[in-house]
Amino acid sequence: MQNLEIRENAVREKSYTRADWQGGYDSLTQEFDYQIDDVEGQIPTELQGTLFRNGPGLLDVNGQRIHHPFDGDGMISRITFVNGHAHFRNRFIHTEGYLAEQKAGKILYRGVFGTQKPGGWLANLFDFQIKNIANTNVIYWGNKLLALWEAAEPHRLDPYTLETLGREYFNGVLSTGEAFGAHPRLDPSCEQDGGAPCLVNFSIKPGLSTTITIFELNPAGEIIRKHAHSVPGFCFIHDFVVTPNYCILFQNPVSFNPIPFALGIRAAGECIKFQPNQPTRIIIIPRTPEKEQTGVRILETQSGFVFHHINAFEVKDEIFIDSICYESLPEVEPESDFRQVDFEALTPGQLWRFNLNLKDGIVKQELIEKRCCEFPTIHPANVGRPYRYSYIGAAHAETGNAPLQALLKMDLESGERQIWSAAPLGFMGEPVFVPRPGSQKEDDGWVLALVYDAAHHRSDVVILDASDFSKGAIARLHLKHHIPYGLHGSFTSKVFAAT
Repeated sequence: MQNLEIRENAVREKSYTRADWQGGYDSLTQEFDYQIDDVEGQIPTELQGTLFRNGPGLLDVNGQRIHHPFDGDGMISRITFVNGHAHFRNRFIHTEGYLAEQKAGKILYRGVFGTQKPGGWLANLFDFQIKNIANTNVIYWGNKLLALWEAAEPHRLDPYTLETLGREYFNGVLSTGEAFGAHPRLDPSCEQDGGAPCLVNFSIKPGLSTTITIFELNPAGEIIRKHAHSVPGFCFIHDFVVTPNYCILFQNPVSFNPIPFALGIRAAGECIKFQPNQPTRIIIIPRTPEKEQTGVRILETQSGFVFHHINAFEVKDEIFIDSICYESLPEVEPESDFRQVDFEALTPGQLWRFNLNLKDGIVKQELIEKRCCEFPTIHPANVGRPYRYSYIGAAHAETGNAPLQALLKMDLESGERQIWSAAPLGFMGEPVFVPRPGSQKEDDGWVLALVYDAAHHRSDVVILDASDFSKGAIARLHLKHHIPYGLHGSFTSKVFAAT
């Protein structure tokens, strides 16, 4: 958060080269389906199920580069584990926009984060049609595999073939074009449903005031609760957290000027500007009938920007939220090249704890991890509850900003940190924690992650023992190719490929 960072100016040797890091942003044009035979170590036989990943598979359209990776067409990667073996398959999501651009061989749509149609501002003038790229997350819930993009409805996929089946409207509860967020949270035991698990998600419809809609889905994949709330001001929100009683969202201090977007001069994301003199607002939305009488509450804290949260939990009249915070929004400039980013010139994302006192309306914050970090995961049984361990992508060095090259295990009770690094030639994606079947300990399981190996221009599936990183990677599955840096994914105990 602004003015609260611990800054380190020590001179240190970099753990990476930008040229090595850039290789992970090459497009992957092929679709594969094969048994993974090149394995270092041993895949645990207890590890049974499927890891799904989503992210931009194409960083260009027939040689025309997109301006930002968040504008890239979604591609699902699936790694299935069964009986100590693994199988890989990937496939592009056949959105209407993807199919149209592949047929035309050129960019046909504007992207949210800077991609423009060829032809300058005249070609983009008053064109408000944004391509649903379905590239942000993928979940298996209610016997449906869903590719998520927070600005529109999900796409449903066949979990066996990864064929795109069409858009998902949840039996008509969603309307055409209605947003359904890309960061759902799984409440492992929902009190309103007699302790059954519940998938909670949100969407935002921004404007001078913003409508936030909360969705709750039962294990059959049906939306059983949907309620909308209006909050003042423009909201740019990617993630949220839940507790048994609340949904909590951070309203980052940004403004949106739509005029350059309408005139075809800038993309929508380039019209968002960080407002350092404005506070970050914390929006607290009740989930349960007994809390609804209090209504939506908004508390304020110091200015900063949050993409992702780790978790939240309640203790009496207090809510604790652990979040990755930046001093400001890394803004997208029209003539910039994301491959040339100067990491050292940017401030790192760091882990902060926010203490919300609901009785007196006071927010306190504390820095709990200064190392540059992003993409957190925890044991799924602890979502919305007190927890001890978290796992997160991290920089190799303790200080400064850098690409993610390591995995960091944090013990929030003892303060112990364990780190496993793939530096200098490895670059980290989002980890996923998978509990060992029947385990009772919170850190008894595995941490899975995709690591880009610049030395071989390929990606590895890395498996770590979540209880002890000092063992190193217990298995590294070498793919036959790279997977471009992705965004989010999930693990299910279901097996969707014969191996």
